[in-house]
Amino acid sequence: MSTTDGFRADWAQKDFYAELGVAKDATTDEIKKAYRKLARTNHPDSNPGGSAEATAKGDKFKAVAEAYDVVGDPDKRTKYDEMRRLYGTGAGAGFGRGGGGGGGAGFNVEDLLRDRGGAGGFGDMFGDIFGGGGGGGRARPRPPARPQQGADAETTATISFIDAIDGVTISLRLTSDAPCPDCNGTGGKPGTQPHICTECEGAGFVVNRVGGGFSMNETCPGCGGRQLVYDESCPTCHGSGHGLSARSISARIPAGVKDGQRIRVKGKGAAGGNGGPHGDLYVTVKVSAHRIFGRTGDNLTLDVPVSFDETALGAEIRIPTLGGQPVTVKVPPGTPNGRTFRVRGKGARKADGTTGDLLATVEIQVPAVLDDAARAAVEAYRQAIVGKPLRGNLFEQA
Repeated sequence: MSTTDGFRADWAQKDFYAELGVAKDATTDEIKKAYRKLARTNHPDSNPGGSAEATAKGDKFKAVAEAYDVVGDPDKRTKYDEMRRLYGTGAGAGFGRGGGGGGGAGFNVEDLLRDRGGAGGFGDMFGDIFGGGGGGGRARPRPPARPQQGADAETTATISFIDAIDGVTISLRLTSDAPCPDCNGTGGKPGTQPHICTECEGAGFVVNRVGGGFSMNETCPGCGGRQLVYDESCPTCHGSGHGLSARSISARIPAGVKDGQRIRVKGKGAAGGNGGPHGDLYVTVKVSAHRIFGRTGDNLTLDVPVSFDETALGAEIRIPTLGGQPVTVKVPPGTPNGRTFRVRGKGARKADGTTGDLLATVEIQVPAVLDDAARAAVEAYRQAIVGKPLRGNLFEQA
């Protein structure tokens, strides 16, 4: 039996001390010890099955949990004792019933919880513990719905190799959750009026008592936390209040971004609920390949074709840089094929603002066709190195 805002009138007629098997002057530790013993013995997990004994122990478990929820808490216990004292003196002879009986012995529990003569009555004493209204019969103020941050969104963007090095601002077309355009997110059929949810009485949440003096607030299953309900649901969103929204946004991709890197764009996700902030947008960047440049970490790479005479005799060669002026690289005489030269400061932008390097690797090119003069020069070179076999060490080491 219940009266206002969750107060159980029948609690005044229950002896929670007897339920726990302790004296009325038992200490907090004694009450806790008794509860734990009874809860362990009668817990449903310890008594599986549908037998009459299991059912009885399940009822006992609920009873001791209810008793401990009240007398296991010092504040609740004090007010419970006072309520029981009033009930025992006859002031509560009609507790929980409508007014009646002689000499004012019977009265409704509403009269105990309210002081119609002014503030500071019994409602002030019990209301904060048992959920009753304040003095004067005033309704308990409902907490406003909590702002909720919007959901994060994800998308993928493909940019050029040069834009990845220099940074770029891109435009993205996103589709995300948004309030239903027909009901504006209320979930009700347009033109109908809502009423306060009877399951949570407009609070948006319900209290789930888990025993042992603990309780948890959970989103009301009746209204989904919206506090109001409609008798007819919106035919467009079927009562969910959600729809889809297409929008275009600009996102800044920083210089030096790598292929596959995930960029966070703050506040560009889905809209929040109840005035809450937007979520964030996460952009996975795909970088297109360049025709001649590659990348290793924060360094750019470049394969540079060279001739035999340039590596044998030495040379100064000009090579391109990405988006900048060409630079000159000095190739020493006797440079082997595949040697890498480092050009500092011509790579990708690093996170700390500095710049990586350009790594230029020489590749000796062998001409497919020789004219007469070139052939004569090569044959003269062959004669000059006769007696100096290159592969002699291969046989010795084999």
